[in-house]
Amino acid sequence: MTTATTPFTLLNTEEAAALLGISRHTLEDWRWKRLGPPWIRITRSCVRYDLEALRQWLSEHTVKEIPVAS
Repeated sequence: MTTATTPFTLLNTEEAAALLGISRHTLEDWRWKRLGPPWIRITRSCVRYDLEALRQWLSEHTVKEIPVAS
């Protein structure tokens, strides 16, 4: 029996930062502070970001309407 797996795309820190429109330093800072999008630690010095997880995180942090002050 075989199981089909869905391939996923992993981005490095520079690629993820570019996608988010922020600097690599900011993304590294967020990771250190446990803020920002989820990340995967492959090895001690290798961190990756799943493209779909980044898209989901962006969707969850998108302001859909701005409250009007009364």
